Amino acid sequence: MSRQKHPSVLLPGAVLFDMDGLLVETEDLWYRAERSIMQDIGAEWGPEHQGALVGGPLEFAVAYMIEVSGQDHDPGVMLDRLMVEMERLLRTEPVHWRPGAKALVGALESHGVPMALVSASWRSLIEAVHDAVLHELGHEVFVTTVAGDEVERTKPFPDPYLLAAERIGVDPRTCVVLEDSHTGSRAGVASGALVVAVPSFTAIEPAEGLLVVESLELLTPELLGEWSQAWSNTG
Repeated sequence: MSRQKHPSVLLPGAVLFDMDGLLVETEDLWYRAERSIMQDIGAEWGPEHQGALVGGPLEFAVAYMIEVSGQDHDPGVMLDRLMVEMERLLRTEPVHWRPGAKALVGALESHGVPMALVSASWRSLIEAVHDAVLHELGHEVFVTTVAGDEVERTKPFPDPYLLAAERIGVDPRTCVVLEDSHTGSRAGVASGALVVAVPSFTAIEPAEGLLVVESLELLTPELLGEWSQAWSNTG
């Protein structure tokens, strides 16, 4: 699909997508991977534990899992186990788009809005998600992708979103960040972009520079452009 600008329509400078829980439904797979590892070491793991990890870096997840276990485990070994198990699930279990995600990506592309994929997940997991569902788009629609293991500081720091905006060549203030977690929303707000959160696991309250909607199905390029322009004009 070719990208054509719509000069008479307000559009954001770029839209920066989170991946897990926002673009694709993977939170259940993360829970299964975490619980499998915790069961193997004889520790309890429930939804209340998963809620503390949504949107965060993998290193934090591993440290938290070790803390919950009450045991002494090597973080590097635990991280390797989590990565292997999660990639296995992504490549063997169904991975689904979040409601409205595929349609929104297509609409933004048709309006000529540049997009980036910005995830706290590591590159190998982004590639597994690409092979599972993103390839359905038929071509690369993202100008750039930023993985959690490719930046010195990942979410909740703004670095990944700032890097994506820099690569696209736009002012972060003109961008819209789409997120589903507190951690990712904090990163987006800190970057200066307008954040539109679509909570997938835990509730998120609106704040300055942070709007909350129930579903990506409610969003259009024009609406994001209207919100983005209003936000950038406040600076």
